[in-house]
Amino acid sequence: MKILLCNSPWYKPGYYGVRAGSRWPHFEKSVSNYMPFPFFLAYAAASLEKAGFDVSVIDGIAERLSMDEFYARLLNYKPQLVVYEVSTPSIEHDLAVAKETKEKCGQDVLIVLCGAHSSMYNTEFIKNHPFVDIVIQGEYELALVEIVEKLSKQESFNDVAGTIVRIHKTDDVKMNEGRPLCKDLNAFPWPARHLFPMDKYCDLPGGIPAPSLQVWASRGCPYHCIFCSWPQIMYGSSQYRTRDVDDTVNEIAWCVEKYGFKSYYFDDDTFNIGKERMLKLCQKIKEKNLNLPWAIMARADNMDEEILSAMADAGLYSLKYGVESGVQDIVNSSGKSLNLDKVKSVVKYTKGLGIKVHLTFTFGLPGETWDSVKKTIDFATKADPDTLQFSIVTPFPGSKYYNALEEKGYILSKNWQEYDGYKTAVIRTDTLSNKDLEAALKLANRRWLIHVFFKNIKAKPLETIKYVVLNPVRIYRNFFNK
Repeated sequence: MKILLCNSPWYKPGYYGVRAGSRWPHFEKSVSNYMPFPFFLAYAAASLEKAGFDVSVIDGIAERLSMDEFYARLLNYKPQLVVYEVSTPSIEHDLAVAKETKEKCGQDVLIVLCGAHSSMYNTEFIKNHPFVDIVIQGEYELALVEIVEKLSKQESFNDVAGTIVRIHKTDDVKMNEGRPLCKDLNAFPWPARHLFPMDKYCDLPGGIPAPSLQVWASRGCPYHCIFCSWPQIMYGSSQYRTRDVDDTVNEIAWCVEKYGFKSYYFDDDTFNIGKERMLKLCQKIKEKNLNLPWAIMARADNMDEEILSAMADAGLYSLKYGVESGVQDIVNSSGKSLNLDKVKSVVKYTKGLGIKVHLTFTFGLPGETWDSVKKTIDFATKADPDTLQFSIVTPFPGSKYYNALEEKGYILSKNWQEYDGYKTAVIRTDTLSNKDLEAALKLANRRWLIHVFFKNIKAKPLETIKYVVLNPVRIYRNFFNK
């Protein structure tokens, strides 16, 4: 049986979409090289191969394929089952691609949808889209393997846990019981990177050198942020699962040897949970003599001086800390339970070790006001990270925050294409309109640019003046968020 896993092309003029592998599906400017690795697709492909099945992959986004090129590759493979990872912002396009696939490949080809779009986790969705045969809820690797195993034995797949299926003899739709998460991540084989265009994936926090490996050492997050989509939608719980440290480091070493990576990035939901595990991982990295710069996505108040010193000694080059707001009450109301006083001290200590720091903030959490917006901007500039990101909170359907806003009538758009968190606010708060939130984002970005400008003028006056003279249009567009 021939199975095809797809991350289909997704474009608009001047931009390409980022979907599989991203917790924040959005559009990137066409000149960008940012490309997250599609972990779920890669683990699914590896799991199917391990089970003995014929698997192929088309990452149309990473390869920058046109739709014509994508369909030509698809038809050439002649699949019997096609899996699409979809997302909320891209779902209209994804459905059009799935429909076209059915028309081009024939009605006997099974179309499977998966990914963090909870609005398809119901029977009505399949009833309303007759070209969709199966929807897998959340973490989908094991359910997909079970479906394919049953198909290969010509058995019914109508009862596979974690799925909604179209029963073809009657055309009825059945929603099955939920599927428990795989507790043992070591049961998964390493991602099937040989099936993917590995030279196309690029995520370089802090400017770690390319080419860079993206890897997971854990899945999930034990915290309860009301806006975070993957723990709520892909995992359906706050379970935190870790891989064996030796296996993780062995995977990195093998990939570095095979592909020639010059750095690596742990793109875990929350990497730095468990002090003993962190210290052991740092020790194993040193024992393997990897001697490469690396980066992580971490939680600031889980750090202490011993962990950070061990990480720096093992080669940690940069990290990302999610802060969200500079107001403690707002951080608390978001379910994050992050101690902002500790964030300040940890950021200072991290920078003191020479580790580059990236901070993320978002506007629109419960209790947001103009006063809290300004306090968040002040917090960000005083923390003075090397880089940062401001965004507008965009709660996906299925998240606690989406449901809470829906009850208040504060969801202002259900045009999923607007759910990018970039420039468009699809919500309001008690005191701020969607236009206020959009203005807050512009204000924050301007304040940050001014902060960076004066810092650079002080440190590198001639280089900064030269850059301004040579790039007036770019500076104007960035300053006014054009």
